[in-house]
Amino acid sequence: MAKTKKKKASSSRTTQTNQLDSVYLLKMVLYLILGAQWLRFVGPGGNSQVPIPIGLIIGILFAMHDHFQIDRKIEYAVLLIAMFVGFWAQVGVYISV
Repeated sequence: MAKTKKKKASSSRTTQTNQLDSVYLLKMVLYLILGAQWLRFVGPGGNSQVPIPIGLIIGILFAMHDHFQIDRKIEYAVLLIAMFVGFWAQVGVYISV
């Protein structure tokens, strides 16, 4: 008689965690608000400004260390669009020097 090999169930199964739609939407809104934040240093007299996209920098750090790294390209695109909208809408913190 020929012996047949029985396949054992693997003890380490890969689990795929799915992200809820509401969590994804909340994360996109967070990136939209965060990406629009600018830090502007205004010189004496108000004539010169040095804008720094601080929201983009923090948002990229969040996107790099995100647990669900499935849609990283979309997160970067939302951050970039929010950065330009925040620049034109003058959103952020002004610091007078």
